[in-house]
Amino acid sequence: MARRVAIVNNKGGVGKTTTTVRLAEGLAKEGKRVLVVDMDPQGNASSMLGWFYDPQQEQQPTISQAIKANTEGAARGVIQPIGWDAPYADRIALAPARLTLENRMAEAGVSGAWRRLVTALEGADDGYDYTLMDCPPSVFHLTQLALAAADDVVIVTEADIYAIEAAERVRDFVTTRAPKDLANPTLTIRGVVINALTNTAVQAEQRDSARRIFGDLVWDPIIKHRTVLAEAGTDALPLTDPRNAEPRASFELLTASFLKAVPAE
Repeated sequence: MARRVAIVNNKGGVGKTTTTVRLAEGLAKEGKRVLVVDMDPQGNASSMLGWFYDPQQEQQPTISQAIKANTEGAARGVIQPIGWDAPYADRIALAPARLTLENRMAEAGVSGAWRRLVTALEGADDGYDYTLMDCPPSVFHLTQLALAAADDVVIVTEADIYAIEAAERVRDFVTTRAPKDLANPTLTIRGVVINALTNTAVQAEQRDSARRIFGDLVWDPIIKHRTVLAEAGTDALPLTDPRNAEPRASFELLTASFLKAVPAE
């Protein structure tokens, strides 16, 4: 079975999706087989990996259908190749999302609904080293589905007071509520990624604050703000262009931190 990692923050716009996709890329370059499960109805991870919803195909499979099915291994039927042209792209697979994933929110009150992703993934990700789950900016039902299924958590934040406070809320949820509410007592926070750092005094102060709060959980390197990184995501491209040399190197180093903290079983 793959080692399952939920990538989370309670605030949007902090780079969770970019981190998920670029860690998947870095892991694939290291020879690891990676499944990306897009748990955000915006579907940005799916788009960044080169998957696009075709309105002419109403039955186009997504993770929403696998969760709704509530049958063991249902995710196997929605896993698809990604759309990148890169030598390592065949080591990344995707369980995509689109807006219909929001429909699963209405099932939050159904008995046992929080286990439906666990059920859907059962046996479906056995052929992968890692399953990375890109979560929406909340700790509500869709994120709880991922946390119930996960072995580990990586929190992504920016050097911003509101993002750091949201990261603390995730930490508190994982450490105090997940063991009982999600029946996942071994769920562990493995790292905190600081993303999109700019060269300002305020950001430096907040970076240092994050290090004080989270201590050794903060991974190196801190990812700097780079326009080319955002452009590669928007264009659904891997970081193979020479213009992306700096962010590519940063995520390769971050991948090394990931592998050290979250070794494949």
